[in-house]
Amino acid sequence: MALSTLGGPGAGTAGRPPGRGGLRRACRGPYTPDASVDDLCEAILLEAGEHAEAYRRYGTRANRAGTYLATFRATARAYPQVAPADLLHDLVQASPSDEGKWFAAAKEAGLYGEALALAASAPCDPRTLTRAARDLAATQPAFALEAGLLAMHWVAMGHGYEITTADVYAARAATLHAGDRLGLAPAAVVERIREAVAAGGLNNFAAQVLGRELGA
Repeated sequence: MALSTLGGPGAGTAGRPPGRGGLRRACRGPYTPDASVDDLCEAILLEAGEHAEAYRRYGTRANRAGTYLATFRATARAYPQVAPADLLHDLVQASPSDEGKWFAAAKEAGLYGEALALAASAPCDPRTLTRAARDLAATQPAFALEAGLLAMHWVAMGHGYEITTADVYAARAATLHAGDRLGLAPAAVVERIREAVAAGGLNNFAAQVLGRELGA
């Protein structure tokens, strides 16, 4: 919607968007969802060249997509001037308690340390972690090792949708492969796996699957 089509109380003047409260009032109809208001208000500010203001007000809300990774991509496309690390930080802050769900976005942006910190601080899908460990073992073996260990940790803690024995062995294999790329002895990696699995107690699923190997 062009700025010239806005009218009513709070509308802007001289080609500038209205103030914060006025902008939302100008965009809102009696049955307009908040998400639609955010999308339109963001578009108005962007059209007016107010990119920093658009990002500050609506950037982390107006580009929500079906997944956290898709949200990161959409927001990055809308605001290419925002550094990936800053964008990730702002998106994480806007969704408290979901830190682990931003792991894939951080990984894609090459923010490997941030990705591991996010996955360690809140539940993260074990299969996503295992894929990261498998796919990056050759180029980022230290990251891959920690991602594999976190996969084992979250399985042990009971997270993940319908986790199977195959998932546990896949995480184990990816972790051992990453350790091999780092030149670590298999026994040393198994000890790290044992520590990761122990977080879930003696009878967790990962411990049951790997019981003999882990000396349980």
